[in-house]
Amino acid sequence: MFSVDGCLHRYCFSCMKQHVEVKLLQGVVVKCPHEGCKNEVNIDSYGKFLAPKVIKKVSQRIKEASIPVTEKVYCPFPRCSALMSKSEVLEYSKNAYVGAKQPGARKCIKCHYYFCINCKVPWHHNMTCSDYKRSNPYPCTEDAKLKSLVKKNQWRQCVKCNHMIELAEGCYHMRCRCGYEFCYTCGAEWKNKKATCSCPIWTERNIIYTRREVRQRRG
Repeated sequence: MFSVDGCLHRYCFSCMKQHVEVKLLQGVVVKCPHEGCKNEVNIDSYGKFLAPKVIKKVSQRIKEASIPVTEKVYCPFPRCSALMSKSEVLEYSKNAYVGAKQPGARKCIKCHYYFCINCKVPWHHNMTCSDYKRSNPYPCTEDAKLKSLVKKNQWRQCVKCNHMIELAEGCYHMRCRCGYEFCYTCGAEWKNKKATCSCPIWTERNIIYTRREVRQRRG
């Protein structure tokens, strides 16, 4: 049996494993499954029933939840994408020469490359943000390819952090990793856990699987 720190509610390891995995899919911080209990499950105890890869995801969720939406910054380099707060990355960058000369320049705390916090792109030396945007509508070939894929696959871009989101399955109520919630169909914001549009919340093809598909997923 697993005992939740603080409240001491007890559950079997199998149930706790499923509970944590579901909360991760929902993109929320894991709390005690007991009804009405608000105690967070201590990440140090996850090793008793979760694989290291899943524990890493939980750590990311906890950090994301601890940073307000307006303060979140993601490294624009695809191989990094580290999450930082604006104050955290500013403190890390303030002693760098390029940061002292150019207010928009920041240095990623993980990969240590410079990026522009205003444009959300790798740092553009000797160019203002306006000049950069005019001369680089698609900063690199990969961005042009991405735009083509977005249109082809009908992906959505979060208006808060600019990350692309693809709906693989489930309802059209989307919650980006930055915390912003919106309708996948039209992009309208969700406020107070309610839709601000009249789009249908789900379609059968995204919710129900055939028996063959279920067997394939389990296999």
